[in-house]
Amino acid sequence: MMPRVKVLLPQWGMGMSEGTITGWLKAVGDQVSEEEPLATAEAEKVEDEILAPAGGRLAEILVEPGETIPVRTPVAIIEI
Repeated sequence: MMPRVKVLLPQWGMGMSEGTITGWLKAVGDQVSEEEPLATAEAEKVEDEILAPAGGRLAEILVEPGETIPVRTPVAIIEI
């Protein structure tokens, strides 16, 4: 089995407790590079990008656009 890395919703500001996924820039099966933008999310009226923590293949998307989740929640899985 290939090693799997969880992509987490980052905490961009000290007061940030949750964020909403606004869109995916990659699809399941796509190859991704470390630090490549995977998705966009909005928190406290600011939109930012969720970056890949590792290079590999986007294996799963766990959170759909429009879903609001707590920070550090896994949003996707990358197989490396």
